[in-house]
Amino acid sequence: MTLQAWIERTPVGMRKAFMHAMNLYPPFVGAGIRIAAVAPDMSAFDVELRQLPWTRNFVGTHFGGSIYAMCDPFFMVALATQLGPEYLVWDKTAEIRFLRPGRGTLRARFAVTPEQVAQIRADVAAGGKCEPTFDSDVIGPSGEVIASVHKRLWVKRKAPRPTTSQTEPSHVQPTA
Repeated sequence: MTLQAWIERTPVGMRKAFMHAMNLYPPFVGAGIRIAAVAPDMSAFDVELRQLPWTRNFVGTHFGGSIYAMCDPFFMVALATQLGPEYLVWDKTAEIRFLRPGRGTLRARFAVTPEQVAQIRADVAAGGKCEPTFDSDVIGPSGEVIASVHKRLWVKRKAPRPTTSQTEPSHVQPTA
């Protein structure tokens, strides 16, 4: 089962189970990434990146790939959860600007507001699809911005599934 399929079946009360499962996701564990908090409706995620001996770069600061990995899935997961199973949500582009060296535990918040969700629904209804953008900052232990992330997603309504009567040829007679 895909992550999105699991999310679509996950009741709000299971957000902690989702958080714990993601915290056991091997790429996150290896990179020192941890989900610290999840909003009750999964519209926001607080994520931390701990500095580990094996995740330091050549000069002893956070490896840039780990910083990006902590930012990768959360806008897509938050938006897919808010829109529901009748929508397709994909990451389209991502940009990260490293502003200063990261040391210690870094933090970031990824949130999709109800106003953004309403606008996306309206844009998809009007144009069939849309490409909303989201921004977040990665914050260092002293409150300084370490990196800025800009994500563009792709959103479209799923095509309705044909009913059984639509898929059966009209000339076929049911058998007894």
